[in-house]
Amino acid sequence: MSFWDSIKPAKKNPQATGVELSADQRELSLTWSDGARHRVTSRVLRQYCPCAECVEEWSGKRTYDVEVIAQDMKIIEIVPTGNYALSFTFGDLHRTGIFNWEYLRELCERHALPDAA
Repeated sequence: MSFWDSIKPAKKNPQATGVELSADQRELSLTWSDGARHRVTSRVLRQYCPCAECVEEWSGKRTYDVEVIAQDMKIIEIVPTGNYALSFTFGDLHRTGIFNWEYLRELCERHALPDAA
């Protein structure tokens, strides 16, 4: 038996398999490879952008108060980044964040909108 036969593959994190932006561009709906579904506002995504402009590299602290992000923030473009993430262009034209699947799922679970009735 080879050494490689004894190594178990790492558990694969869920990936987004469906992404839909609402008509008003203020809400993102995601379907995940494990069947979960989440809705999150564009504002939450902008508030928690992980880019170096928004988060200090060494401390990990936000460079701004998340509450100053406009309530009516929109996503004006969604771009896949490889097979591992999405990038957004927001209504304030900020566009440098890369939201990998793990981070995007974490945001969705922490800030998910309730299911529509």
